Amino acid sequence: MIELGANRYGKGGIHIVRVDRSREPHVVRDVYVGVALEGDFGAAHREGDNALVVPTDTMKNTSFALAKDHLDGAIEAYAIALSGHFLQFPQVARATATVREVAWQPLTTSAGPSDHGMVRDTSMTRTTVVVSDRDGARVRSGVEDVALMKTTKSGFSGFPRDRFTTLPEVDDRMMVSKVTASWAYGKGAGDWDGLHRQAFSTLVDSFCDHFSPSLQNSIWIMGKAILERVAEVDEITMSWPNLHHWIVDLSPFGMDNDKVIYHATSEPYGMIEATVRRSELEAGAG
Repeated sequence: MIELGANRYGKGGIHIVRVDRSREPHVVRDVYVGVALEGDFGAAHREGDNALVVPTDTMKNTSFALAKDHLDGAIEAYAIALSGHFLQFPQVARATATVREVAWQPLTTSAGPSDHGMVRDTSMTRTTVVVSDRDGARVRSGVEDVALMKTTKSGFSGFPRDRFTTLPEVDDRMMVSKVTASWAYGKGAGDWDGLHRQAFSTLVDSFCDHFSPSLQNSIWIMGKAILERVAEVDEITMSWPNLHHWIVDLSPFGMDNDKVIYHATSEPYGMIEATVRRSELEAGAG
């Protein structure tokens, strides 16, 4: 017997720019949007019957139209409105809206901040994924590609060795990464911008404050700090590529190198990923 398994479809790469000229400086919102639907679409796969298939072009148009009224605030509010919109179709059981936002900031001129000249803020990309169904909306937000560095307060030692191990043990090394993190909000969350600032600032504070014996331990320390400070967050997942910075041997040139000159590498890299969550939620789920 052959049957159709899990399936969904949607529209990705919807690039929307919204400009608010009613304020000075002007406010630019620059987002990349994706929409995905799950539900009663089996006939389209098995029989080629499109009677229940909401066109992906409609998803694109809806994303633009709802940005007019709903993208004047947090991307979470926009994603909730966008995903919820498609539940008007009875054949849609679940709708997912994914939004990635890049920031534009006013240019600083000799006369002060410009009211219309902008520069792109490449320090991070803000993200949210909202899944809406008849029971409500589940919101997961975070950041992508945040370049972070510790010039000290990091080490790595005490690991197992075999005949292929050449890595020396160190108690003071560079730690560099391009971090992706996302956190799931529980029921009752609502101040999306404030909660995002609080979660991310806690991540940054804890990153700087502790000595890291490993990235594994750092993820635990930072995730625990966020859960302790932000009650609305139920869990946080982090992905930390370890972008190695190796001390360069300058002795062939008659020079010493006391942790001054490094060779920065992008590949290969270590990859450390983990989720830190509230244990009472796991117990309650059982």
